[in-house]
Amino acid sequence: MSTLVIEGGQALKGEVLISGMKNAATPLIAAALLTSQDCILNNVPRISDVESMLDILKSLKVKVEWTADRQLTINAAHADLKNINQTAVKKMRSSILLVGPLLSRFKELKILEPGGCIIGKRPIDTHLQALSQLGIQANQTNDSIELNAKKMKSGLVVLSEFSVTATENIIMAAVLAEGKTVVKLAAHEPHVQKLIECLQQMGADIKTLDSSTVIIEGIDSLQGYNFDVISDQIEIGTFLALAAATKSELSLTPVQPEYLDSILSKASEVGVNWELKNDSLKIKQSKNLRAFKLQTMPYPGFPTDLQAPFGVLATQCQGMSLIHDPLYEGRLGYVNELVKMGANATICDPHRVIVAGPSKLRGTNIKTLDLRAGATMVIAGLVAEGKTTIADVEIIDRGYENLDQRLASVGAKIKRID
Repeated sequence: MSTLVIEGGQALKGEVLISGMKNAATPLIAAALLTSQDCILNNVPRISDVESMLDILKSLKVKVEWTADRQLTINAAHADLKNINQTAVKKMRSSILLVGPLLSRFKELKILEPGGCIIGKRPIDTHLQALSQLGIQANQTNDSIELNAKKMKSGLVVLSEFSVTATENIIMAAVLAEGKTVVKLAAHEPHVQKLIECLQQMGADIKTLDSSTVIIEGIDSLQGYNFDVISDQIEIGTFLALAAATKSELSLTPVQPEYLDSILSKASEVGVNWELKNDSLKIKQSKNLRAFKLQTMPYPGFPTDLQAPFGVLATQCQGMSLIHDPLYEGRLGYVNELVKMGANATICDPHRVIVAGPSKLRGTNIKTLDLRAGATMVIAGLVAEGKTTIADVEIIDRGYENLDQRLASVGAKIKRID
């Protein structure tokens, strides 16, 4: 496993190229299974989660080719299920997104239960309950799931929670089913919206009645697509928190401002000095940062994946900040690492933490607990005085492309040791 060594306490300056969004790329890759035509996907992040998803597709005899640096061409005309790469399925949470398209195409499926970051209980019950409302039978054992869609029918699906991946799965499962399917309590995150746009480009008949209701009229077949992955709003928010906490000046490009309202609103509340111009977000040196209250919520609320980066930012704010993440009970582990570095923070319960600031952080040895916590500790290492060593960097690689190289390009003293 690789390690990052960071010499902190330095202000950064320069332009950071924002990658395509991991959580947008993976469902769009899965959607290519719904057609026998070529699918061209642009602005694809070169990260390990994407590579794992492509490994699964290759095991299904899907033709996958990097036709440019960040452009994929996918053709699933000869896909079959005989040798599905179950190791790759087990490795990543987003492999669950293959269930809807594969059931739509093959009607039967057996896979290992998807893995991913350990950030509390993340059952796939919402997916199975939604699929059962379309007549899909599921048999779940200790570590695998058998699904049968031979009696699948269109109809009403009421999700048990605002689950992004369950929403995406049920839409892809229903898009080729005969009749009308109505999905209520559908998630509305930007990457859900973009999946719907892509499916519409493929010929799907999908309408959004309101922000939480999706109506799908099944059709016989879909054509290929040529589609762009949107910039990663989580990466944008991570670099914003980093710039503010280190009193740096960074220009983030490209961004889609229409998806950043909750992030930029919270940044203004904290006192972050930012400016939007066209597709660029400039973070200027921010002084007199203020404590804040933050609660994560489904989109358009504040994203749960940015709770931890703003937790580090809270250590540099004047006063007591309260952060509440009701979605996952295991997502505050990074706080213990911050305390080791000198942060004044108290975990109230599995969902809430109080952070008093400002605190002077000191470099130390850190573990990467999960994807977002790992990126968060990189921020902490850049804030801290002295040397910070972060282990198990491959976990960060799952969602951030060449993070160390991009930081070094704007002046960070950061080195990767393999």
